[in-house]
Amino acid sequence: MSLEIDAAFARPPADLVALFAGAPTGPLCDAMGRRGALSPTIRPLVEAPAFAGVALTVRVTPNDTLAAFAALTVARPGDVIVIATEAWAGSATIGDTFVGHARNRGVVAVVTDGLVRDIAGIARIGLPVYAAGVSPNAPFRQGPGAVGCAIDLGGRRVAAGDILVGDRDGVVVVPLARAEEIAAALPDALARDAAAERAVAEGAGEPAWLAEAMRTAGGTPHRGST
Repeated sequence: MSLEIDAAFARPPADLVALFAGAPTGPLCDAMGRRGALSPTIRPLVEAPAFAGVALTVRVTPNDTLAAFAALTVARPGDVIVIATEAWAGSATIGDTFVGHARNRGVVAVVTDGLVRDIAGIARIGLPVYAAGVSPNAPFRQGPGAVGCAIDLGGRRVAAGDILVGDRDGVVVVPLARAEEIAAALPDALARDAAAERAVAEGAGEPAWLAEAMRTAGGTPHRGST
């Protein structure tokens, strides 16, 4: 059984990744054309900080986690380990010891379409972990698998070197090829979001764009009789 590891994939410069640090995932999706998020089945399982980092991709065989552990040997500070399991639900893919090793390597988050276990331990470690659920069942560690390959999970294609951004709302995949374009569009999306929130705080009862959108759609308010 083979285990393939590609540690030479293209990585974005740190200053490009930094442009996404602290960006809420909602406005980020807006900047990407109202898309980019992983499936909502992949959700944060513990309270942890938001993150932005470089995708270190892993493809495991269902019920096997050897490739995920192999990724630890090439992980760099700022990486996000992203593990595709074919949405395997028969056992956990990782647990708290894996998450602890990842934190010690400088990894900023772990994302998988599979399951995890040892939630109490993961919570103590404090690293963001996104997964489809929890199971105490343990996997095997025999392979095969791959590290640094393109993977599919959560309805998105993820390549090693893409930028991942996560918060309590979910995880967004920023393709490396579009990262500069999206970073340039992000300030406008953030400004629109801030303006909408400011209007609500100031007492607005409807968004400023609603009347024109209703006119365009041919809608008029129905007042009823008095």
